[in-house]
Amino acid sequence: MVEDDQTIIDLLLVVLTSHDYKVIQAKTDKDALQLCLSHNPELILLDLGLPDIDGMNVLREIHAKSDVPVIVLSARHDEMIKVEALEGGADDYIVKPFGNFELLARIHNTIKLHERIAAALFKEEDIYRHGAFCIDFAAHKVSLGKKAIHLTPIEYKIVSLLSKNAGKVLTHEQIINQVWGPNNCDSQVLRVNMANIRRKIEINLSDPQIILTELGVGYRMAEIV
Repeated sequence: MVEDDQTIIDLLLVVLTSHDYKVIQAKTDKDALQLCLSHNPELILLDLGLPDIDGMNVLREIHAKSDVPVIVLSARHDEMIKVEALEGGADDYIVKPFGNFELLARIHNTIKLHERIAAALFKEEDIYRHGAFCIDFAAHKVSLGKKAIHLTPIEYKIVSLLSKNAGKVLTHEQIINQVWGPNNCDSQVLRVNMANIRRKIEINLSDPQIILTELGVGYRMAEIV
């Protein structure tokens, strides 16, 4: 939630948390981008009237680095502003004031639509490739050039998770929860597995090109090329 009006923040927190959404907050452009990259949210609610920068710029910056869906919340009624926001990458535009049930319905619909799109794209694109490194998901095979790479089941789950989110930063907690489940692993076990994976897939360990570390946050798989 990117919003600087505390009254609206308090209202949205009550509505969203009461419907089991976990909410993180940002009041500035800088915080919004940092939280987007570090937490990989399912959706962003974006106010256009931020104190440090116009919300349209935030929208463009977010979409330059992430494909997270964005719903704009704004008091601006002008049709051309709505068009600019939608053409700039917003998935929906809600004019303030709005009803709680309308907001919840639009959030639900936007998230489900992106899930369906992602599932369809993943079915069509069943190979991840970056340089000589390749994952063939249908065949359950990993290779580096012509060399087959053997990964343990856990290593394969980690690599698959990162590749399906290529270009996005996944936090240590997100990876652990997806691979081992909540409270079943610690970050040291993840680091050991990651070191083993890199020894198998990176050409130069001192300059990794496939799995990139975001210091203090997590890991990011290089985008498909």
